[in-house]
Amino acid sequence: MGLRRAMLCSMASPNPFAGARFLFAAHNRTQLPPDGGFEVAFAGRSNAGKSSALNALCQQNALARVSKTPGRTQQLVYFGMPQQEQRYVVDLPGYGFAKVPKDLQAHWQAFIDEYFRDRFALRGLVVVMDVRHPLKDYDRMMLGCARDRGLPAHVLLTKADKLGRGAGGNTLQAVRMELWRTFGEGVSVQLFSAESKQGVDELRGVVAGWLGL
Repeated sequence: MGLRRAMLCSMASPNPFAGARFLFAAHNRTQLPPDGGFEVAFAGRSNAGKSSALNALCQQNALARVSKTPGRTQQLVYFGMPQQEQRYVVDLPGYGFAKVPKDLQAHWQAFIDEYFRDRFALRGLVVVMDVRHPLKDYDRMMLGCARDRGLPAHVLLTKADKLGRGAGGNTLQAVRMELWRTFGEGVSVQLFSAESKQGVDELRGVVAGWLGL
């Protein structure tokens, strides 16, 4: 697609996530909304670029809090879509080297396990990974949760601007092959940069499809 055509298509298709708003944060299942509608969860290691990806998705600068402090997101954070009832993007707690107490990490793990096992409204999972450090153990665990539940998953290889085009393309191909070998057809993958906006439209298309927007 040529640049002019891409610009015209972008102008003709307004961002369905623009105007998204913070609704609430849930620390346990009793604080979750009624189990109806559509939800897409975002997961990722601490500092993988999850908050920046959410902000780029929704075309806002500070919808999700961006921090250099690992483990800043400590609850399930719900964002509502503009003029769409029961359409949510859910920011899950960052995992990996989060500097939080062990008992809180255990609580998160139990809560998220329950969320993935029982939440009917959950329609898809985006797993955010730094393109320079993809497919760590926790990433694979989250993708395994989606596979076991029969949910589609999408891998977002963030900070693609940190690599050259050739290196980024090679990483994308290697990750795609590994995902195919391990998880089959249920997982898609793309390069992404919140800084350069590379891949933002592709991400919006995936999440909008899952949310029925």
